[in-house]
Amino acid sequence: MIMNQFESLQSGEQATEHYNEQIGNTNSGRFSFVINIILFIFTFFTTSIAGVFWANRDPYELSNFSAGLTYSVLILLVITTHEFGHYFAAKFHNVPVTLPYYIPFPFIFLNPFGTMGAVIRMKSQYYSRKALLDIGAAGPIAGWITSVIILIIGFTNLPPLKYLYELHPEYSVTGIPVSGFTFGYSLIFLAFEKIFTSSPAVFMPPMNEVYHYPFLCVGWFGLLITSLNMMPIGQLDGGHISYAMFGDKHRYVAYFFFTLLLIFGLLGLLPLLNISTGFGSLNWLVWALLIFFVIKIKHPPTYSESEEPLGKGRMLTGWFTFFIFIISFCPVPVFEV
Repeated sequence: MIMNQFESLQSGEQATEHYNEQIGNTNSGRFSFVINIILFIFTFFTTSIAGVFWANRDPYELSNFSAGLTYSVLILLVITTHEFGHYFAAKFHNVPVTLPYYIPFPFIFLNPFGTMGAVIRMKSQYYSRKALLDIGAAGPIAGWITSVIILIIGFTNLPPLKYLYELHPEYSVTGIPVSGFTFGYSLIFLAFEKIFTSSPAVFMPPMNEVYHYPFLCVGWFGLLITSLNMMPIGQLDGGHISYAMFGDKHRYVAYFFFTLLLIFGLLGLLPLLNISTGFGSLNWLVWALLIFFVIKIKHPPTYSESEEPLGKGRMLTGWFTFFIFIISFCPVPVFEV
């Protein structure tokens, strides 16, 4: 998950303020860059291991390490462009900001992507409406563009069927299975598949084998994390944008999308009753609980309601991010067939 955490201004949240103060003190010290670099190196290592896993090799065998480098570089590129989109927008508005803190995740059996993304910290107690919109939108737009470029490269340079047979020699005898761990479709991924793989000469791997293709895997994951961040709820990027656009009325948008999230999560329970709908996932129920208890549904106040409203350009930017969310959202992210 990639989420930028803005400081809360609610006086009752003393624990959050204490944590923010600790982060600020750390960054003011001479070792601040060292922490960011160490986390980046560790994340590079864990994402490389994940890349080896996706390549169907032993991730804990050192000789296989190079097999995960393409995946690692690509996923870090998506995360980095996202976070530095926020970073440079904050610098433009003279908002104090930290460098990204990358989050490694070495436990492949719990999270096969090798990372939980990255976070940056905004250390100011006030953000203008314009700054909030610009900072909130710059990250997901930059990360989304990077993901789209990676996907296009992946779709236009698909290797022949022989590549999959090299990873799974047994497929040449048994055929490619239609079951297993499967990625779900978003609108944009589906559109790209129709556009770039319509020729019979192009082999498009099924969605239960896409993770063997680093460019497709990272592009798909980049769209997923963009859609997660773009939900117009709480202190997610979409929540910052919605609050900047609609002010206190953002709460209606937030509760509407949170309700939809709960519905998608509850629909994920139906297969347990042998009822298949093709929509929903238990993952959304977990995400809804995380939002309710940690991220929160409403955005805390960060500017005066009497502040000048956004201009047409920034409002269009905000609506464009909602469009990004819609075409990148995946109703069923991953599932077992």
